[in-house]
Amino acid sequence: MKRFFQPVAKDGSAKKPTLSSSSENGEISGEGSKKEPLKFITWNANSFLLRVKKNWPEFTKFITSFDPDVIAIQEVRMPAAGSKGAPKNPGELKDDTSSSREEKQILMRALSSPTFGDYRVWWSLSDSKYAGTALFVKKCFQPQKVFFNLDRKASKHEPDGRVILAEFETFNLLNTYAPNNGWKEEENSFPRRRKWDKRILEFVLQSSDKPLIWCGDLNVSHEEIDVSHPDFFSAAKLNGYVPPNKEDCGQPGFTLAERKRFGNILKEGKLIDAYRFLHKEKDTERGFSWSGNPIGKVLWKRPLSSLPCAF
Repeated sequence: MKRFFQPVAKDGSAKKPTLSSSSENGEISGEGSKKEPLKFITWNANSFLLRVKKNWPEFTKFITSFDPDVIAIQEVRMPAAGSKGAPKNPGELKDDTSSSREEKQILMRALSSPTFGDYRVWWSLSDSKYAGTALFVKKCFQPQKVFFNLDRKASKHEPDGRVILAEFETFNLLNTYAPNNGWKEEENSFPRRRKWDKRILEFVLQSSDKPLIWCGDLNVSHEEIDVSHPDFFSAAKLNGYVPPNKEDCGQPGFTLAERKRFGNILKEGKLIDAYRFLHKEKDTERGFSWSGNPIGKVLWKRPLSSLPCAF
């Protein structure tokens, strides 16, 4: 919740989007007089239901105070409606068992409060309580289209609900929960992350028609300044295992291979690290968001933008 920013147009203004009632696949068209969203929050909730149960008063107070136009959530960890492998409905949570109905009711009651009544929510979910993303957008700032994949295919959802892409008139907003790199060269570890990074790069290069705001849990710390103890993380091992490729060694999210690929995405996509653009120095007091063992802290999450940014 600490990393939020406002995209600002080069001339200091923002174009007015065209809005009307929604249609299938999140498409919205027509005319309206509202400006584009300017205030964004991105947060890895590490189970949104758990945050509702344990941290909802604090989160509600924060949202009420900051009054964001868009709230991007990662690690929702709520299962999608329907049977396993079935097409996903972006407006529905699982409720076909007594436990899932109870959990859905708890979540819906929390979101029915006045603070969240001004937002429309899109869910991109897994078949189980794993991963998942959500996007809250104020109803007066509705996107023209919403997709749940990097390919912009209407009915497709990324596995595990890792992507929500909202297209506004003057910019695109990408909310992702990147897969963890892992420690070993296994089927669901290094290859999965390499494939993800390749697809992200392809998406960024194909999305040059509009400025892009990319936020979420990106599961990578790009520079040494982004971690509290770079030597500690660079040398980290799991049960003494050393990967065949030396660039894959170290704490997942801070391996040299991941950092190089991420740097290439930024360079080729002409993206700006919004937080680092504004904060040039390391901030050991509040600049990191994940605690390692025994002393390290690393920053996974960072808003990126091809727009000039300001807090």
